[in-house]
Amino acid sequence: MDVTIRIPDDIAGRLGAEGDLPRRALEALAVQEFRFGRLTKGELRELLGFATRQALDGFLKAHDVYIPFTLDDLEQDWNDLHRLGL
Repeated sequence: MDVTIRIPDDIAGRLGAEGDLPRRALEALAVQEFRFGRLTKGELRELLGFATRQALDGFLKAHDVYIPFTLDDLEQDWNDLHRLGL
């Protein structure tokens, strides 16, 4: 889907001076939707075109988005490592 956003020229000029405005708009929308829980990490990665989970994690960190890591997550990781003999 293509989306068109109308921005007054004087404002667009100031906003566009700091880089690729369409990309920044997409990233801002994607981060907000992820924060609201309307996008998964996989969907966010696909939407933004990141090749690796590490690239996405770096992007999220740069935008002050941290994934909560619960005690249950730690226990699941521990069980997985133990099951794999690590």
